[in-house]
Amino acid sequence: MRSHNGMRPHDIVVLLKIISLNKGGIEKKELTNKALAESLKISPAEITHSLNRSAFAGLLEPLNKRVNRHALLDFLKHGIKYVFPDQPSKIIRGIPTAHSAKPLSDMIQSSENYVWASLKGNIKGQEITPLYDKVSEIVENDVFLYQSLALIDAIRVGRNREYMIANQELEKLILE
Repeated sequence: MRSHNGMRPHDIVVLLKIISLNKGGIEKKELTNKALAESLKISPAEITHSLNRSAFAGLLEPLNKRVNRHALLDFLKHGIKYVFPDQPSKIIRGIPTAHSAKPLSDMIQSSENYVWASLKGNIKGQEITPLYDKVSEIVENDVFLYQSLALIDAIRVGRNREYMIANQELEKLILE
């Protein structure tokens, strides 16, 4: 691949899922595009395109599907809020995100809740558009992915305090 037209929001989700699977003890040989596609509810072709974009951007070693965690963290800390910004919107029922989800909910007290739209959600709050429309389905059984995406939302929409704490927590989560 010689060029691409920029990263897509779900590319971040794909990279985080690879990290999650590696943390879960999945062997590199088991980390197939088909397995990623099934776990993220994305077509295998789109997984291939996503991995190619990430490799071109220097976020992934394509041959062994090893995420360059430091580069990804750098992008998440300093670029995600500019490339994929969002603003809280209408009040809906959903799954907590940003400062309303762990680990930030243990550190930050707020009367405002932020959520991803979901009928399975247990709280009402201002809607945050997730990086990928199936996030509320794919995080159910993946604590790492859920916490990572919630922290990224805090970076995308949080005030300075939330942004700083989320950066610290995301670094711990991704680099540990």
